Amino acid sequence: MDCIFCRLIRDGAARWVHRGPVACAFAPLDPLAPGHTLVVPTAHHADVFDTPPQTLADTMALVQRLAGAMRGALGAGGVDILSANGPGSEQSVPHLHFHVVPRWADDGFSTWPARRSAHPATGDPVARLAAALTGAG
Repeated sequence: MDCIFCRLIRDGAARWVHRGPVACAFAPLDPLAPGHTLVVPTAHHADVFDTPPQTLADTMALVQRLAGAMRGALGAGGVDILSANGPGSEQSVPHLHFHVVPRWADDGFSTWPARRSAHPATGDPVARLAAALTGAG
């Protein structure tokens, strides 16, 4: 499979913020805010479930550096870091990516859902997650 992000990386056909051997950052075609940037692993990994831990750590380190640059270079008061993973999340491109969106107190932008999920909880989801993380589940 030749995904759009893999083609951009291979062909160099993006507006680059950073190009590294493990992770890179570039401007999206339709930014949500001035400076909105996508951070992706250079190698193809479909989502957070498919990405090796060290690659994920290196990619998140670039997210953190970029967020700091947004505060310093753009005067952003904060950032939103958004990532959808897997078909149930409405992931738009099947290549792990993080949207790093600079925010300002007066930007009029809201990323927090206005409604709660309609999916019913079964049992105690917090206890089930804790058990899964400790290997007891």
